[in-house]
Amino acid sequence: MSLVIPEEILQAARISEAELRQEIAVMLFEKERLTLEQASRFAGMSRLQFQHLLASRQIPVHYDVEEFEEDLRTLRELRRL
Repeated sequence: MSLVIPEEILQAARISEAELRQEIAVMLFEKERLTLEQASRFAGMSRLQFQHLLASRQIPVHYDVEEFEEDLRTLRELRRL
């Protein structure tokens, strides 16, 4: 699905497309609709950058078992390289 935001909306809000993506990602993460990984990808940021953005807004990072297991899988894959 694609969503087109008219340029005049961005101008009226005085926000860039990148900033809008970050705002949406933060909101969806805060409402626990996206994981940290999903939200950081949507925002176009690394996980660390996105975590810094969350910290700057005093939004706690939700880190559940599923994300922990995903991180473990990633670490195992990296060890094989």
